[in-house]
Amino acid sequence: MKKELTRSELEALYLPPAGELVVVDVPDMPFLMIDGDGSPDADPFQRALRWLFRVVHPIRREARARMGGHFVEPPLQGLWWAEDVADLVAGKKDEMRWRLMIPVPEWVTDDLFTEAIRDVAAKHGDLPEDLRLERYHEGESIQILHVGPDEEISDVARGLYEHLHERGLAPSGPHHQIYLTDPARTPPAKRRTLLRQPVRPE
Repeated sequence: MKKELTRSELEALYLPPAGELVVVDVPDMPFLMIDGDGSPDADPFQRALRWLFRVVHPIRREARARMGGHFVEPPLQGLWWAEDVADLVAGKKDEMRWRLMIPVPEWVTDDLFTEAIRDVAAKHGDLPEDLRLERYHEGESIQILHVGPDEEISDVARGLYEHLHERGLAPSGPHHQIYLTDPARTPPAKRRTLLRQPVRPE
């Protein structure tokens, strides 16, 4: 089992200065994941989101019991891609493919995940087949923290990809967004979204 990230390591990954492009080396980490396609405003996305939070709830409860004050609530994250990268940069929602993810502690085993699945299925019925526990490794990435309305994210992403080209870099995996605030509880001007892109030499 790999060791848990320290608080300083988590802060480097998730709390960079706002508006500043930062290079990070993202380690291999375990996540709960579920895949889909289409607009995040449509029913499939919203349904996937509900299932993901239902399954992570008993795992978070166990994490609080084990870790106490050391437990840090992990943020919802999304990988985004499209057949045409121009559709991604332009924010064409209907052309999107996505993977919703929530990080979990290293000690979460297949057995604990199966137990969480069993508890949720007993209350809500059969879960989507692609909801799973899986590791994900991004490696070297460039990221920027956007503070402000969601409508501005496409412009921030466009600037990030222009910066990659200027530095002789190319994307090496899906575009990654990390939602550090709850949009239902946070005014648009104060929402914090971390945009991350794994990279390789162009």
